Amino acid sequence: MVHRDVGRDGEQAASLLRQYRRAAGLSQRQLADAADVSIGVVRDLEQGRTGRLTARSAEAFVMALGLSADRAEMFAFATRRTPRFAHTDRPARVRLAVLGPLVAWRDDAAVELGPPSQRAVLGLLALSPGEHVRRESLIDAWWGEHPPPSAVNQVQARVSRLRRILNPGRSARDQDGILASAGTGYRLSVTAGQLDLLAFRDLASRADAARLTGETVAACRHYLSALDLWRGDPLADIDALRQHPAVIGLSQQRWAVTVSYAQSACELGWYDRVLQVVWPLAQREPLHETAHAVLMIALAGTGRQAAALEVFEAMRRRLDEQLGVRPGRELVHAHLRVLRAELPAPSVASASTALQARRSLSGKAARRTAVPRQLPAANPRFVGRAAELAVLTGLLDLLPRDSGTTQVCAIGGTAGVGKTALAVYWAHQVSDQFPDGQLYVDLRGFDASGSPVRPHDALHGFLEALGVPSARVPARQDARAGLYRTLLSGRRVLVLLDNAHSAEQVRPLLPAGRGCMVVITGRSQLSALVVTHAAQLICLDVLSAGEAHDLLALRLGADRVAHEPDAVRRLTDLTARLPLALSIIAARAAAHPRHPLAALATERHESRARLQEFDGGEPSADVRAAFSWSYRQLSEPAARMFRFLGIHPGPDISIPAAASLAGVTVPAARGALAELSRAGLLVEHVPGRYRCHDLLRIYAGEQTRLRDARVERHDALLRALGHYLHTARAAEKLLDPARSPLVMTEIQRGTIRERLDSDAQALAWFTAEHQVLLALLRRATGFRLDAYVLYLASTLVTFLDRQGHLADLIASQRMALAAALRLGHLAGQASAHRDLAHAYAMAHRYDRARRHMARALALYRELGDWGGEPRAQLSRLPAAAVAVLEGCEPGVRRG
Repeated sequence: MVHRDVGRDGEQAASLLRQYRRAAGLSQRQLADAADVSIGVVRDLEQGRTGRLTARSAEAFVMALGLSADRAEMFAFATRRTPRFAHTDRPARVRLAVLGPLVAWRDDAAVELGPPSQRAVLGLLALSPGEHVRRESLIDAWWGEHPPPSAVNQVQARVSRLRRILNPGRSARDQDGILASAGTGYRLSVTAGQLDLLAFRDLASRADAARLTGETVAACRHYLSALDLWRGDPLADIDALRQHPAVIGLSQQRWAVTVSYAQSACELGWYDRVLQVVWPLAQREPLHETAHAVLMIALAGTGRQAAALEVFEAMRRRLDEQLGVRPGRELVHAHLRVLRAELPAPSVASASTALQARRSLSGKAARRTAVPRQLPAANPRFVGRAAELAVLTGLLDLLPRDSGTTQVCAIGGTAGVGKTALAVYWAHQVSDQFPDGQLYVDLRGFDASGSPVRPHDALHGFLEALGVPSARVPARQDARAGLYRTLLSGRRVLVLLDNAHSAEQVRPLLPAGRGCMVVITGRSQLSALVVTHAAQLICLDVLSAGEAHDLLALRLGADRVAHEPDAVRRLTDLTARLPLALSIIAARAAAHPRHPLAALATERHESRARLQEFDGGEPSADVRAAFSWSYRQLSEPAARMFRFLGIHPGPDISIPAAASLAGVTVPAARGALAELSRAGLLVEHVPGRYRCHDLLRIYAGEQTRLRDARVERHDALLRALGHYLHTARAAEKLLDPARSPLVMTEIQRGTIRERLDSDAQALAWFTAEHQVLLALLRRATGFRLDAYVLYLASTLVTFLDRQGHLADLIASQRMALAAALRLGHLAGQASAHRDLAHAYAMAHRYDRARRHMARALALYRELGDWGGEPRAQLSRLPAAAVAVLEGCEPGVRRG
């Protein structure tokens, strides 16, 4: 706060401070309290042991003493020192200043930066600190539309010389210095302690935040400290950059801060001080309406009402003559205030008044930040999700013990699964736990418009909800994010970020302090937030059967649902227990209360493959539209993989099977499946296996029929069948080396076989693929791919037999027998009859077992092989079953 510098300046500052303090009737202790400094600082100043103050400290004394404009300027001049635009007591090794002529220091010694062209390069880089500045931008700024052929070499040479100046002792390729290459451009990496522009922006943000929370005195200090960094027009010594957009924009930032300070000072009645800063701005910017409005208030506040009215009249004429417009709202309002004398009284020059104002503005009672209540309405018929609600509430319980970080929870899941409904319902249940408000924004990450909300725009909405006037919202995203975090610091606010597209979209919207909680919903997995913000992830699945039943009961009435339990079960199955689809069905049923639910279930079953049956009449209630928003975000490899999943029967798929289905490598398949999982179109329910619900599979089938040729779809199905057939053949060989199932040697190009090395691996593979194999048999039967049906069913016998899946064994062999009959494949018919005889015998259905065994023996005799295979088959049966079957053929005994 105090710069120790003894001498003539210290004597002048000491004399003035004693004079002003005594005139105000203050003791040293009272002055220290009013200026919010230690009494030691006051004593050092008055005894001449130091004579220099920062602009912020000098302003604190001016306010505490209530000095007039003339005396304030005299005191500021006596205590002024060279601006140190860092918030640190230790000077940076290299410092730059662009708020005026371009200057640089190293260890407080001025640095020669070279000719104007070289200074221009550094100036442009300094206007975008920390950002990548393209080499073309530097060329355009210096040469315009007609650069010389050597422009690139000249820029590179100038940057090289600047590196040697700013990064002494470092090599040209060193990327850790202040000035470093960044692709086809350059980046200047500096902090607020090294660049006055960053310090200016930081102070301005602090001032804005203080003003919004009612701490107007502190706001004025920060504004003045920011303005004190200016030494003239930005980069005033580089003529080529005078009209550069970045330079013009920086000047506009200066004037915006000037106006903010003037408005804040007017609120305190410090009209003399306002005139000092606003007169020059009004003269420089004759059409700046806000500046002239503040000037009018300041003039009237100092008793010059006539001059204020003259300002208005002159401004009215200029606007009419030069722009052809009338005065805007701010000017008209200021004019009315002057006419009505509706102005704050000037502040009294007493320490007690200043101290009282400071204390009244420093407490929580002075905070005037708005309390937002932005949550959308909750679903009054919300059901289930008890486990997920418990996780959310558990995070809420951690807030009082948290060490200082915001609690973040990301809810992921496929379209229509109820992510928003869960988040909004829970938020309403706990809204009383967040007395400082609840913020909500739909980020439209998967909206039909295809345009997710930019963090820049979401921050604008949040700042307005927190009481920031639209005109005072910072232009730059980082400034908006800084102000947003400042306003939420120390407050207890719930932030709900709905329908997020990615972690990058939500990061700028996360508060930084304790007490706040953020709930994010999105179809994409936001796992990156686990690393950066220790987020809790919740993966939302479809409803359980009980929850789906409860949803229909709540929407349609318990009596109606209880009266038709079978129809309710069929409806929940047809909708895949997806909350959106269930809600649409419930709405249809509610619209026809006299229609039986069984009729609705039958109608939906007959049209199950048509998603238009799940259209609620608007995009947000249309299942197909909800799915399409996710699908359109995919890369082409992932989109193709998703479409081909409509060919695969499910219920889930492994990575090698997906690679075969799409005809790609395993790594490519892994990448596509991971992208689909992040997009919420698949769930990796166990490591390496992915699934989606039936409605998504229907949608995938629609897309592949629309976009992929028939031959492509056919080849994809053959590759999938080939993958399972040949892997199953290898697995069965491991489980029973003595068995000789029917063998299909052909394999579709692009098919990948999984490698299995032990019977344990084989059993595990069959167990994981059990339902897939049966579904694939049914799919192949429907497409009359009889050879695949026959051979695939033959490979399943050992597994289904050993695991006791007799019903599945019978069903698969019945399909195999039908296929063999259509093919005229006698060996296949014999094998199917034999395996059916075995299965029926194990199920104690001996009459059918005898018929099938008799037919098998006849076929084997016809083929010339009735002994070996039938005898081996009989050897596996219990004695009771063998006794029954022995009547099929004389001489057949247990081998």
